[in-house]
Amino acid sequence: MMMSNMEQINLNIPSTTKPELGALRQKQKAQVKSKFYYIFWGIATASVVLGQMYVGSGYRQMSRSFNRIMDTVVLELEQSYQRERFY
Repeated sequence: MMMSNMEQINLNIPSTTKPELGALRQKQKAQVKSKFYYIFWGIATASVVLGQMYVGSGYRQMSRSFNRIMDTVVLELEQSYQRERFY
């Protein structure tokens, strides 16, 4: 017996039944995350923030010491030029 193309297409589609009214109220969660998931990401976030603060404070200290060195060098050069004459 030969089937037409429409009959073959209809055979491939699974039949769907309408859910009952009670089944709509009890929706299952798509993802269930454990307590460990939230602890892990909380610790990871805190360590990134603390690491950024540590790097920022180190950069601030380095810039202060660099500025202190450069200010000292400028003062010494100005004092040495005032004492010596090059003509």
